[in-house]
Amino acid sequence: MKKQIERSGAFQDYIAEAVKVGNSMYISGQVSLDEQGNLVGENDMKAQVDKAYSNIAELLKKFDLSMDNIVDETWFVTNVKHTMENIDELFEVRRKHYGKFPEVANTLIEVKSLVMPGLMIEIKCIAHAE
Repeated sequence: MKKQIERSGAFQDYIAEAVKVGNSMYISGQVSLDEQGNLVGENDMKAQVDKAYSNIAELLKKFDLSMDNIVDETWFVTNVKHTMENIDELFEVRRKHYGKFPEVANTLIEVKSLVMPGLMIEIKCIAHAE
């Protein structure tokens, strides 16, 4: 089994950001951190969703894929009530990154905390190359 691995970002010494096997690409949960590991959008869920999707799009480009290749995503959030109260504006950010209404499977899970204090969302995806 041949794997293509991408290691980048603040946690590159610990995890692969993405692994492609055959036509499937598995993207590790993306959060609102810049390349140096600094939090982007403290206390701002909309900004954190935007940065997480920007990070996803950058990873896909490294494999010559786009947001159109995503087939499944999971949102891990620290406050599902807040997320659902703001879902329209959060999904508008999501739609902006996909360039249209995304036709993907989606799961929303509430967690106690994420990898760093201040993070409100982590987005994990599976993409499929045609």
